[in-house]
Amino acid sequence: MVVAMQVLTSLSSEEILQELRLVGYKNVGDASLVPSSSTEPLNVMSLIIERLSLLGIGEGKLDSGRETAIGRIPVVSKNGIPLMPCRPTKARKLLEQGKAIKKRNKLGIFYLQLEFDPNDPVTQLLAIGIDPGTKFEGFSVVGTEDTILNLMSKAVDWVKKAVAQRKVMRRARRYRKTRRRKCKENRRHNETFLPPSTKARWDAKLRLVRQLCKILPLQYAVSEDVKATTRKNQRGWNRNFSPLEVGKHYFYAELEKLGLIVITMQGHETKHLREAFGLKKSPNKSKVAFETHCVDAWVLAAAITGAKSPTTTSLYYVEPIRFHRRALHRLQFSKGGIRKRYGGTISLGLKRGTLICHKTHGLCYVGGNLNNRLSLHCVRTGKRLTQSGKKEDCHILTRISFRTQFLSPVNRGVSLR
Repeated sequence: MVVAMQVLTSLSSEEILQELRLVGYKNVGDASLVPSSSTEPLNVMSLIIERLSLLGIGEGKLDSGRETAIGRIPVVSKNGIPLMPCRPTKARKLLEQGKAIKKRNKLGIFYLQLEFDPNDPVTQLLAIGIDPGTKFEGFSVVGTEDTILNLMSKAVDWVKKAVAQRKVMRRARRYRKTRRRKCKENRRHNETFLPPSTKARWDAKLRLVRQLCKILPLQYAVSEDVKATTRKNQRGWNRNFSPLEVGKHYFYAELEKLGLIVITMQGHETKHLREAFGLKKSPNKSKVAFETHCVDAWVLAAAITGAKSPTTTSLYYVEPIRFHRRALHRLQFSKGGIRKRYGGTISLGLKRGTLICHKTHGLCYVGGNLNNRLSLHCVRTGKRLTQSGKKEDCHILTRISFRTQFLSPVNRGVSLR
């Protein structure tokens, strides 16, 4: 296993690109998804699977002796350029010497920003593995040796019901005796239709990757390809799966715009790689642990970088914060005919989702407002802590779009059901 992984470690990005050109893919330097002789998406994993088979890998073992409580700390330069992440000991020294300051991004992930711009910074190969799912998804950033971070997220699942409810409210308003604009014709009938619920799911993944690209010098994005099978003479089945196909190609194209080289593989190839590395996957999909979703994301990224085993199984569990739009008309009439304020993006001059440090409630984020008081919510659970928070008692940190909690090997494995 060690010898085989050393061969994979020696596989550089230039060699991967060369192999892609040999098998007939064009514009691989621009991360094109279109092969030169077919219309199938880019899939270089079959080459890696072949290489593993030729080397006889099948009895891999996890080197648990190297596991650490935390991976690497992301680092950016003074101008915000992502640099190679460092170890926690190095991060502490930079802070003690006053060469860096503490920062948090919109995911709530801690990173360092240097007080200077290093001369000729050198970055190594970093790849992010993506394991899409219906309810939960896994992400893992892996280098040539170390695991930088693991991330498990909850998929956006409320858009379909929200759009249906909006449709009912709009139709009800059209029959009222009140001034209103006329219905507009469908102005998107010539465009490729992507349902709002499907687009919201893929956009949530894109937001995660975009935030990671701002603090990590990522080069490759390796995703498990979600392939929808069509059935003959079953129009309803095929119609329901077509948004999935359109959504994934939209996702791949947006990843390319971030400057990433996109590589896809099928589910059975992921299973083969997982067995080659000697890793097991948990059957409990709702369990917040590395073995649930991040393990597949890790093997996808490690197949490109050549990492031998996960150096940490700690993970960030993130859940998108649901922000409600401004609603003038509610489902139920208000008493006295006075409409209550609901939704919106600003609360007493603060953007909703702003991460703050309150002198009483500690770390929390801003929700709504009522009677010149802020509604503060728990970062971990999202539950409301108080409705009477004063703005002057809040120390503003940053703005977040996700609720994030870090789970080390000691406290991980909490079930969500």
